[in-house]
Amino acid sequence: MDREETAMHDHRRLGRELELFGTDPLIGAGLPYWLPAGAAVRQALEDYVREAERRAGYRHVYSPVLGKKELYRISGHWAHYSEDMFPPMSLGAEEMVLRPSLCPHHALIFRSRGRSYRELPLRMAELGAMYRSEPSGVLGGLTRVRSIQLNDAHVFCTLDQAVDEARAALEMIGAAHRDLGVRPVRHRLSLPGPGGKYVANPEMWERAGAMLADVLDKAGIEYEAAEGEAAFYGPKIDVQIADPAGRETTLSTVQIDFHQPEVFGLSYTGADGGSHRPVMVHRSVIGSVERLVAHLIEHYAGAFPGWLAPVQVVALPLSDAEVPDAAALVERCVDAGLRAELAGPVEGGLGARIRQARLVPYQAVIGPREVADGAVALRLRDGRRLDPLPVAEAVDRIGALTARRSAELWDAAA
Repeated sequence: MDREETAMHDHRRLGRELELFGTDPLIGAGLPYWLPAGAAVRQALEDYVREAERRAGYRHVYSPVLGKKELYRISGHWAHYSEDMFPPMSLGAEEMVLRPSLCPHHALIFRSRGRSYRELPLRMAELGAMYRSEPSGVLGGLTRVRSIQLNDAHVFCTLDQAVDEARAALEMIGAAHRDLGVRPVRHRLSLPGPGGKYVANPEMWERAGAMLADVLDKAGIEYEAAEGEAAFYGPKIDVQIADPAGRETTLSTVQIDFHQPEVFGLSYTGADGGSHRPVMVHRSVIGSVERLVAHLIEHYAGAFPGWLAPVQVVALPLSDAEVPDAAALVERCVDAGLRAELAGPVEGGLGARIRQARLVPYQAVIGPREVADGAVALRLRDGRRLDPLPVAEAVDRIGALTARRSAELWDAAA
């Protein structure tokens, strides 16, 4: 891709043009807001991953975006990660911190009551906000932000279950990437490097690193080991993506953690009646919603698959006489769970309105003949024109394609 093409695909430019997200100096750098079209894409992604997690046996929780500074002292974030955290806020005698990750909260939820080995593996998921004090020089669009909506999860399991749980998480990531059209450029086994950035426990690092290497080997995935890229508490598998300019970032991760179960004193009662320490498997299937949306904007150049498109159906009446029927079609689509809109008047007639709606997957043209027949003439985004269909059939077929998250705009055999 040449420089001009790269610029055309830049998600910051497309995000503004397509009215997906924006920024304002009064809100601050690295703190984008989502406009209705972008919010629709985000909601579709969140619904997708929540359903995938539910089917995989995860149970969802919500936890606060604040925690006491002491929480992050215990977790190790304050000692090893405080340069990337916002400063504490004083509330009387307490110091509160915007959380830099969700794992300490999930550890506390796990230990909120006694646990038995019969409950394990316990899979806990959350789409939650976290905050990173990123320098202004590295911020850009949705790729690098200070307020992050993370698809995060933690599996609390026995030592014998950890490799299988990490492998299952990696399989979930692969399935999601296929559904979304994401093509990773490589897998990385991120290991500790020199210096005081990492928890000092060589045995823990060696064990967790060997387990993740086993996961990758058993999955038949080629990978590169990278020193100095691990989390401060443990090694991780990073799934790397690249933007049109070739700049690489991490999207999805799997980690095996012995540190936080230890420092939070997590335990479960084993089959022998004794107290045992669980292992904590961290994983994020789609990573941060912001980074994923940035990647998808650039990958699809704004022409999202039907199930992700901000507007899935646009109704195009030929004249004012067909507006009531076009509005009724929109209402029927909305009732069927589709995102649909009625096209407003545009100078230049139908052709101009079709061009304006060029990124909408399904353009429903309604003229006098369609009104008389109770039908709709569909134009697909790829230029195909379909024979008129009864309104109910058209809505049902579009609904079925979007419900199964098809990459195809139309199934001629349906």
